[in-house]
Amino acid sequence: MYKPSTTQDFCAQDLELEILGRFRSIVAILPSDCKIFREPWDSSTILCFDFSLCPYQLEIVKEKADILISAAQQLYLGKSIVFRYNNQLKAFRQVS
Repeated sequence: MYKPSTTQDFCAQDLELEILGRFRSIVAILPSDCKIFREPWDSSTILCFDFSLCPYQLEIVKEKADILISAAQQLYLGKSIVFRYNNQLKAFRQVS
């Protein structure tokens, strides 16, 4: 079976990591300790920011949510963004 050497095998998880990495590079306001992930919520997908490793940054980043919303719209990452501290929901913003 022919397999070109320039082709990489990507799975869904690899693509997810790639797009979230692009998101992080677009929005320089996120601390490196902030976890970014997406998860299903009802019938849509939300973009989650977990500040459990950097709680002191949560309020600062929340004030600049418009930057996050703009980048999420640009990359079609979800309909909402959620700010969390561990398992506690701290804020919710609509993207679209």
